[in-house]
Amino acid sequence: MNITPITLEVFKNKFASVAEEMGVALTRTAYSPNIKERRDFSCAVFDAGGDMVAQAAHIPVHLGSMPLSVRAAIDAVDMGPGDMVMLNDPFKGGTHLPDITLVAPVYAGGDTPLFYVASRAHHADVGGMAAGSMPLSTSIFQEGLVIPPVRIVSGGEIVPGVMALFLANVRTPVERQGDFAAQIMANRTGVARMEALIAAHGRDAVTRLGQALLDYAQRLMAAAITAIPDGSYTASDALDDDGAGSGEVTVRLTLTIEGDAAELDFRASDPQTAGCINAVRAIAVSAALYVFRALAGEAVPANAGCLRPLAIITKPGTVVDARFPAAVAGGNVETSQRIVDVILRALALALPDRLPAASQGTMNNLAMGGIDARTGAAFTYYETLAGGAGADATGPGQSGVHSHMTNTLNTPIEALEYAYPLRVTRYALRRGSGGPGEHCGGEGLVRELEALAPMEATVLSDRRLRGPWGLAGGGEGAPGVNVLTRRTGEMAMPGKFHVHLRPGDRLRIETPGGGGYGSSG
Repeated sequence: MNITPITLEVFKNKFASVAEEMGVALTRTAYSPNIKERRDFSCAVFDAGGDMVAQAAHIPVHLGSMPLSVRAAIDAVDMGPGDMVMLNDPFKGGTHLPDITLVAPVYAGGDTPLFYVASRAHHADVGGMAAGSMPLSTSIFQEGLVIPPVRIVSGGEIVPGVMALFLANVRTPVERQGDFAAQIMANRTGVARMEALIAAHGRDAVTRLGQALLDYAQRLMAAAITAIPDGSYTASDALDDDGAGSGEVTVRLTLTIEGDAAELDFRASDPQTAGCINAVRAIAVSAALYVFRALAGEAVPANAGCLRPLAIITKPGTVVDARFPAAVAGGNVETSQRIVDVILRALALALPDRLPAASQGTMNNLAMGGIDARTGAAFTYYETLAGGAGADATGPGQSGVHSHMTNTLNTPIEALEYAYPLRVTRYALRRGSGGPGEHCGGEGLVRELEALAPMEATVLSDRRLRGPWGLAGGGEGAPGVNVLTRRTGEMAMPGKFHVHLRPGDRLRIETPGGGGYGSSG
């Protein structure tokens, strides 16, 4: 086959369509609102060595970390046709324990796998010390069941002992089993579509085209980096705290651009903390890949070739490269956002007219759980809340959107109230929260929930002490606010807390606005 630019474009979309169809299958068959409504999952196709060939437009924080999980699965388990391996270990390419990855080989009639497909989904509970498995932890062992690479499907059949072991350690086994079934069907869809692609075009041609797409992405990324002025750019930004009394925790970056290569050196970042905001190296890789791919434009395929011009340097034992058994539940969702902010801040020194001000810089994680009196069954609810996006030279920031490392939808009020003993008492834009400037930052949200049964709640949020920064003279967005209302009155809550709620108690989350761009006067 003669590989022309047109052929590459066609097969870029063929590979991506496999991942997209996997996502459709997962959405339509999942049990939990977190997956079927919020779409907190990612699907991707990998080559025989575990390099990502294509990912659907799902969750950015999964983009650079999923290949590490796939390689860990390949190294640990000899997968035959019809097999699948599951894992969630953050120190083997995972992000945090609720994100469970299933990997399946694509043999297409050969003796060895030509490709692999994988799905990663956030399960609303995987055990641990708090409902929703997003606790204010000080060790990974408090966060839930750690799953090393293990065969969950053998020859097309679920391994009953492995599934039983997992379900015995979670609060909502029926929902978890349903979500696992959805992931398995998504992977089977991916295998079937890859087999059809190979049957139509031949084993050698599809393999060659997969590698050509990696090379193509590398060339496009290198060209995008060449457009950045050479130099060394230093930036830093801090998280409010680790939820365990640390005070501010700072991420520091020295970004060096030289020709068509970029070096991102995070080694000066603060040491890992006692609390749960530690990020594993895979998250730093994902954040770097996300920013540079966004900078390069939509034409660049989302694959491992994008990473080749990037040298990402981290120091083990820091907050961006935590060592086992660090608590990591919040690293995936909060520290990932701050890493992005730092990279954007450094790039803004080189390209001030192309980069936006800081977006909300937090995912405002809310996990709740208890016993639903309507059914007598346990429930767990998890959601991330949108906020304001940063403004840029072209106009104001968007309001009430998920930004950067989260790419989920909201949970519709109707779906939330149907599934859980909760009532949404307010859901609106947070007027006046966007940072001032020539172009104002986007507005945050106000989401207030009333408990209709006894339950526990955990909030992991940030940007509560200092708002997202503005750019080119623009002002900061408003910091977020957390408020608990009981019969005795309102109480201001910190950015990270765990609380037990009684019926009638209300929890209100006001998310940060985005930073403004340009001087308003």
